[in-house]
Amino acid sequence: MRVLLIEDDRETAQFLVKALKESGHTADLAADGETGLAMALEGAYDVLVVDRMLPKLDGLSVVKTVRAEGRRAPVLILSALGDVDDRVKGLRAGGDDYLTKPYAFSELLARLEALGRRAVPEEQETRYAVGDLVLDRLSHRVTRGGEGIPLQPREYRLLEYLMKHAGQVVTRTMLLENVWDYHFDPQTNVIDVHISRLRSKIDKSFDRPLLHTVRGAGYMVRDGAP
Repeated sequence: MRVLLIEDDRETAQFLVKALKESGHTADLAADGETGLAMALEGAYDVLVVDRMLPKLDGLSVVKTVRAEGRRAPVLILSALGDVDDRVKGLRAGGDDYLTKPYAFSELLARLEALGRRAVPEEQETRYAVGDLVLDRLSHRVTRGGEGIPLQPREYRLLEYLMKHAGQVVTRTMLLENVWDYHFDPQTNVIDVHISRLRSKIDKSFDRPLLHTVRGAGYMVRDGAP
């Protein structure tokens, strides 16, 4: 799953991001409500984890706006406020689940995975395939010719985005904004480094390349020359 964590407590946030990644998921972090809302509206997340008390914009306002904008990703609200009225407000704001602090990570993870399973029927696509390259979003598994290809989390997100837009030119700016959540000079070499690593994994040992560089435009995943 791709998780967006909106949490302002730095120590808690770092622990959760690390634990989620170790559990096989990808996790992006926003430290305030305004940033979290922007990321939730711009990114394609499977689950949102939203702390209720946030700087700049409170968690319930974030959830309400996300729902008003038509985003349907499940939301788990975290809060030290555990009274019945507080939980009801959270659910009525658009939350799908409500977890009271303090909590065990094992319970948070179980709730996230349950929300992820619940969201599966709403996904337009859970599997991308280009030629013999297959990316399964449910199992987080990538194969080519039936052979498993291990990817780092950022490599997986990069390939997922490229395959989602298979046959289309994906610009460097699009990759920075949707894979790295960066909004600055697209001349940074971070994309080149990751494209090179990804290409070595999905193309190097196979007869025909699927990841193409479109000179002066960007990149494209396609079964055949672009």
